[in-house]
Amino acid sequence: MSRLVAILLMCIALPVAAQTKPNLQPLPEPPPPPPGYQPDPALEPQVTIRRQGLDTIEEYRIAGKLYMIKVTPSRGRPYYMIDNRGDGQFVRQDSVDTGLRPPMWVIHQF
Repeated sequence: MSRLVAILLMCIALPVAAQTKPNLQPLPEPPPPPPGYQPDPALEPQVTIRRQGLDTIEEYRIAGKLYMIKVTPSRGRPYYMIDNRGDGQFVRQDSVDTGLRPPMWVIHQF
């Protein structure tokens, strides 16, 4: 009986002994921005949240141009309407990450 108790105590003590804290170091502070750097507020996305019935609609804009809409219905999963080409035609996507990464460079903009 005492052997069984000793084995049980060792089984309980083994995971506790394995939980040693690693020697963690704090992360260094990020370097300061270069001198004369001013962030462009036009490049910051603006988000407008509004309610339409029971649905919540979030509109994402950069430089005043609408590029994505997130619709969160009262029932069901949220979905996204994304303007991939910048022509105002929105395509529904159920998740933002499609896994496809084609190169998309702006050559010329009118």
